[in-house]
Amino acid sequence: MAGIRAGQGILRRKPIALIDEGGEEERLTRTLGLWQLTAIGVGGIIGAGIFTLAGTVANGTAGPAVLVSFLIAGVASAAAALSYAEFAGLIPKAGSAYTYGYAVLGELVGWLIGWDLLLEYTAIVAVVAIGISGYFNFLLGEVGAELPAWMLGAPGTGEGHKVDLFAAVLCLLIAYLLTLGIKNAARFETVVVVLKVLVVLLVIVVGFFHITTDNYTPFFPYGVGGAFTGAATVFFAVFGYDAMSTAAEESKDAQRHMPKAILYSLAISMVLYVLACLVLTGMQNYTEIDPESGFSTAFKSVGLDALADVIAVGAIIGILTVMFTFMLGVTRVWFSMSRDGLLPRWFAKTHPTRHVPTRVTWIVGVASALIAGFLPIGEAAELTNIGILLAFVVVCVAVIVLRYKRPELPRTFRTPGMPFVPAIGVVFSLWLITFLQARTWARFAVWFAIGLVVYFAYSYRQSNLAKAGTDGTAKADGPAGPPAP
Repeated sequence: MAGIRAGQGILRRKPIALIDEGGEEERLTRTLGLWQLTAIGVGGIIGAGIFTLAGTVANGTAGPAVLVSFLIAGVASAAAALSYAEFAGLIPKAGSAYTYGYAVLGELVGWLIGWDLLLEYTAIVAVVAIGISGYFNFLLGEVGAELPAWMLGAPGTGEGHKVDLFAAVLCLLIAYLLTLGIKNAARFETVVVVLKVLVVLLVIVVGFFHITTDNYTPFFPYGVGGAFTGAATVFFAVFGYDAMSTAAEESKDAQRHMPKAILYSLAISMVLYVLACLVLTGMQNYTEIDPESGFSTAFKSVGLDALADVIAVGAIIGILTVMFTFMLGVTRVWFSMSRDGLLPRWFAKTHPTRHVPTRVTWIVGVASALIAGFLPIGEAAELTNIGILLAFVVVCVAVIVLRYKRPELPRTFRTPGMPFVPAIGVVFSLWLITFLQARTWARFAVWFAIGLVVYFAYSYRQSNLAKAGTDGTAKADGPAGPPAP
């Protein structure tokens, strides 16, 4: 009997309720409109992918076929985005994939995805900060400035390097910005995203006139497999809408605006990615592209030094928005898990006037600063991707399950091609996972095991549904409405 009760417990599902949860101290403020949400999504997608990863993958993995890598990753991402869009209109709550998994597939699945995203999103913030630091060092070299070697990189990345101080400080600055309140933070994000898009358009337009078509030959220097390996690497550059969807409870009209913002942000970003990759690999032979500051060095190679500096500044400013989006995402997932009782409710307390979860924001800020300061970018990047891909699998499976189990629920957006489009998202995501390195799997397994220990030692008994003495299935399968008190 105990085994049966345990099985029921891990399968209990969070009610699908279209209202806010929590008391006054655990409530977020609805202030974000459609274009602010879209800007957050674009801010999360465009950044390291163009300014850092495009050059890295082109140089050592895919060559000019980096364009194909982005397209492959984009197809998988689009299939998942359509699934996210349906859920975002149906369950407009903080937490994104964690909340969707909890509501449809059960508490243990929701917990594992949420636990996973805590690490993945935090690591992405750190990886992006390190990428910005590379452009910062490029600018310092341009003006002839020299800083002490100890502050220029993580241990092992160069002679005398002790800490990447610039990257660590950036993480703390983004945390501070998010504690100021979502309305002020979103205004900053929107302005910076506009500046970033303008820089990318400048790169595309000017770079177009310096393309040498011979640089596209051979197009697949590392074979077709190199393009697919590159797709697994750049995948984390073509999502961001998932982190944006964690802000559903801070949207003025989440049911209508969230699905549109998800699709708009991905469409805008993919067009810019394709054009930027064409320009980068056309301006400079893939073997000569700088893995860390590709566009700046490409423009410098054709005599456009001043524009190279502008691009470096634009990269620093623009990649900040990626940090903003993913730090926003991890804090909202943590907030939602704590409000559900799976983590201590102390973390779910919001600021009395700004109504943002300042406690978890500062914890994430410090954690990402430590990763950015003391891990090389390659090792930090290995903490990302696999969890996001698994989250995509969960969301795509869940949208199929819920469509057939609860077809009557009011959906403001319906994923087309059901169940084939979500199935494409599942297949692509699982397939891309196979390209990740063994060390990535090992680190994920360790984090996964720690999560299971925490869940069964604490969360299983402390969750709101456990304390309510219910497995949650009756409420989850009933009409959408407020959760039981």
